[in-house]
Amino acid sequence: MNDTPDIAATQQNQVSEKRETPLNKIRWRAIFIGSFLALLICLVTPFNNAYRQGTPLGGGHFPLAPFYFLVWMVFITAFIRWLFKGRNLLTGKELLVSWALMVLLSGIAWTGLARTFFLNLTAPYHFATVENRWEEVLHPLLPSGWYPQSQEAITNLYNGLVGGRQMNWIEVLGGIPWEAWVRPLLGWAGFVLLCYFVMACMVSLLSKQGIYHERINFPLLRVPLLVQEAFDNNELGRFFSNRFLLVGLSIPVLLHLLNGLSFYNPSIPSIPTLVIAGKYFPKIGLFSGFYKLKIYFYPAFIGFAFLTSKQISFSFWSFYIAGALLFGALSFLGVNIPAGALGVTFGPTISRPEEMQMIGAYVVFFIFIAWLARFHLLDILRMGFGLKKEAHPENEWLSSRTAFWGTVLGGLGIVIWCHFAGVPFLFSFLVVGALFLFMLVATRVICQGGIAYFTLTAAPMDGLMALFGPKAFTHVGLVVSAVIQKMLFVDLRESLMPSLLHARKISDGTSSNRRIFIAIIITLGLGILVSFLAMLALCYKFGIRELQFDWASRTTLAVYDNLFNLMEAPVESSQWIMTFMIVGAVLMLVLVICYHRFYWWPIHPIGYLTAYSSAMWYLWFCFFIGWLCNALCMRYGGVMLYKKIRYFFIGLIIGDFLMAGTWAIYGLFSDASYNVMPI
Repeated sequence: MNDTPDIAATQQNQVSEKRETPLNKIRWRAIFIGSFLALLICLVTPFNNAYRQGTPLGGGHFPLAPFYFLVWMVFITAFIRWLFKGRNLLTGKELLVSWALMVLLSGIAWTGLARTFFLNLTAPYHFATVENRWEEVLHPLLPSGWYPQSQEAITNLYNGLVGGRQMNWIEVLGGIPWEAWVRPLLGWAGFVLLCYFVMACMVSLLSKQGIYHERINFPLLRVPLLVQEAFDNNELGRFFSNRFLLVGLSIPVLLHLLNGLSFYNPSIPSIPTLVIAGKYFPKIGLFSGFYKLKIYFYPAFIGFAFLTSKQISFSFWSFYIAGALLFGALSFLGVNIPAGALGVTFGPTISRPEEMQMIGAYVVFFIFIAWLARFHLLDILRMGFGLKKEAHPENEWLSSRTAFWGTVLGGLGIVIWCHFAGVPFLFSFLVVGALFLFMLVATRVICQGGIAYFTLTAAPMDGLMALFGPKAFTHVGLVVSAVIQKMLFVDLRESLMPSLLHARKISDGTSSNRRIFIAIIITLGLGILVSFLAMLALCYKFGIRELQFDWASRTTLAVYDNLFNLMEAPVESSQWIMTFMIVGAVLMLVLVICYHRFYWWPIHPIGYLTAYSSAMWYLWFCFFIGWLCNALCMRYGGVMLYKKIRYFFIGLIIGDFLMAGTWAIYGLFSDASYNVMPI
């Protein structure tokens, strides 16, 4: 599993030697182009996603808009190089750095932050009624500096400004009651940026373990890296004219051309990409867990599954099937677990006590990856306290000592911020630790597993409440913890840390790592402000009531409903919850031991972590097809056949995203938008 320190040092020496070449130097022009396009995505995303209800421009961890821009930037740059006799406007590595900056901001503009941000700050005031008693119970607990203190400002946010639809965007910005918003926006922007800074420092510290020691494959980067390689070697024409790639590309192009035309003109026939398979299974009995089974066909995700290790892709779909069988088996055996045993949770998709296995599994898997990195973590401690000199610190975003103290002091700042907001000091450490623990594990699942669309099942607070009970938090502590978790750490479909790790992999071997890190922090800060500005303008022009915020409103109201229920009638953890947490921990322990000790072991423990994720509702069949094709290819053709056939699946990815981007642009100027990707 691990390389020796000598091998890792040799690899870093080789990287240092490569750094001197012009292709590995990142110029400011690449950073400016990437940052500009990233901010443009932040501006357009709320309008496209919430008002036009189009294909999400930044959905998942391989977002649409950045890759669409990357492909066209590659073609345009190659044309300029040909036109001016070899002059490089941008190198392939610079194009990837620009793409990485766009990826980092694409999630902030929507589900990663802005989608529920303003609902989080206004829901407890706007939806308070005599019946729900929020004003009596919740309002005294809400920190005043967190929320706008103007009921009129909140009402206009939901209803829109009077005559807002007839105003231009400049007039809308002028009509926003900034005096009510400046304080909470600046406070939250500072907190969010501090969390992002800590994530960036952690990635700088820990990335060496995955990149050098464990040699993670990074399946989501395979296509961009191959495009970069072809561009830098002047083989772009050969790459895109590969017959396997063209065949693969033609499938999603024809599929979505026909289905898109059918969407706008129903008289044109369409090809179904969804099969309702649950109707073939009974509601009760051994197979009752498949009663709601659906089969989605997404060509791009089949491509990602093929490029992922077949051990991982096999584990994803097989654990999903096993999880559904568990529900049916318990029903078949007559084990009836009362719905009330689940209690009050903050998990985004958790619906049954059996799914609480994931809390124990997450903790054990975190211990496992920490144990794999034990030598690296020991080196970090030594370098952090000046007991060991770091070799080639210029290869990292930050020196290990700077990143170590940035993580420690930044994490302490978050803890103190939570404590002064009302969380007991000890539980501030536990809450912040649990939030980042789940984030680190999810980052590993996404980056190593190549799963572009991922959601948690159980939330970090669910684990803490199961262990300590809600009374240990205090009422104010519960509110503060739940709001922070909802803001950044529970819906990880567009979370930042996996994108940071991808960006670190892309920047590996460049001579401009410090420049890239500074650019990332500045771009993140600007992205937060631009996303807030774009979302505020959209809401005050049209009103939240008229926008596509059903999911965001429902999940946000659920958080405050859960808080109210916990304060009115605190629920202690049931025996079932603890039982399944222990079962999850034990099962994960067996999986990681077998995975680490037996080279022939066919199952990767990452798959268990996704068994109950809503991501598998959409993607299990894609991973099954991708795994099957990979396994057959390696079984009957070996590596040589794999290297040829992979271009077919790369074509599936490129074609799917090109069609998604094209229909998204068309949707901006029409009354409806044809969606290609999962929402």
